[in-house]
Amino acid sequence: MPSSPPSRARRVVAALGRGTVWAAKGVARHPDVALALLAGIALAIAWPTIHFTHRVPSSLQPVFALMSVAPLVLLRREPLIAWVVSTVGSLIWFFVPRVGDWPMPWPVMHFLVLLLTVVVVALLAPVRQVALTTAVTAGWFLLVMPWALKPWALGVLVIVAFALLARWLRTARRQLASREEEAETERDRRAVLEERSRIARELHDVVAHHMSMVVVQAQSAPYRVEAVSPEAKEEFAGIESAARQALTEVRGVLGLLREDRADPETAPQPSLADLPSLLEASRAAGMELRWSLDLEGCPPGTALVLHRVLGEALANAARHAPGASVVVELREHAGQAELSVRNSPGSSPSPVAGGGHGIEGMHARAQAVGGHVITGAIPGGGFEVRARLPLTGRPGAGEDR
Repeated sequence: MPSSPPSRARRVVAALGRGTVWAAKGVARHPDVALALLAGIALAIAWPTIHFTHRVPSSLQPVFALMSVAPLVLLRREPLIAWVVSTVGSLIWFFVPRVGDWPMPWPVMHFLVLLLTVVVVALLAPVRQVALTTAVTAGWFLLVMPWALKPWALGVLVIVAFALLARWLRTARRQLASREEEAETERDRRAVLEERSRIARELHDVVAHHMSMVVVQAQSAPYRVEAVSPEAKEEFAGIESAARQALTEVRGVLGLLREDRADPETAPQPSLADLPSLLEASRAAGMELRWSLDLEGCPPGTALVLHRVLGEALANAARHAPGASVVVELREHAGQAELSVRNSPGSSPSPVAGGGHGIEGMHARAQAVGGHVITGAIPGGGFEVRARLPLTGRPGAGEDR
């Protein structure tokens, strides 16, 4: 059955609504194109209607029509210049004879464009320019309009008042949106700070407490235990030193977690020159260790990753292969820093059960500077950690943030 008239009307209205929405979105995304389209439509109306109001030769009609609508193209970027062009154009029309008893000095389209330029100036321009254009336009209408049309001078003031109200409302909405965004950002920041404080409390209650106990026990053991050999005393001293250093680092991390500023101060990060001290500390702790460091220099980010990877590899060797001999080699190869940490099988069973996140952390740090880490068993039952890190290209990517 054919569609009834109401159904066809609903479809037409729906199509018009969709077209209006589509056009509105297009105007919002491409305002310059919309203004050019508006200027084209105005030109198509002004050109064939000029002869109804003014005696313009046919050859000059497109020129005068273009003069009337040209300010539309300048409205968005230069509203004051658009108003000046339209106002100057209104002077030219006084030299063009009018048809019959046409009361206005200008064609309708020129008059509408002039009013539109005043409105856009009120919406976009500084307050001084708004006052200037409003006063000049109102005075101009009051001076040249016939008595019947002089109220348009007051009409200009009313139109500008509504434009300023719309401008104020738009500014108020933007400020409100900005404040809401700032408030949301502040809430998120507070939530992060609260979570960081909670983590800091947990770390302090668990890790820092136990590390303090290790320091105290290692310090007092030579006095509590009878007949402690000099070697054992040196071992306890090494444990105490390592525990103190770990406790200092934990407290530094806790300080950063509790930091309430957006740019907390940080301590100097480990560099290439700190690697020998890390190796000496491991040897002093009783690890059978040999090393060869053949790298002149590297970016700070790469040096930090080398320090962290080496420290984690040595700690893993001490935990999982007690008594093993460890060989560390660092050299430059094909524009990369290549670090190798190999340990033999441990001489005693490992007291550590389960796994951690050390290897994952090494991989993540290496990837942060564009490198990679390879880990795995080696022939003979040992284990190797091999890191390859670039020496150029991303010098600061691995630094702690």
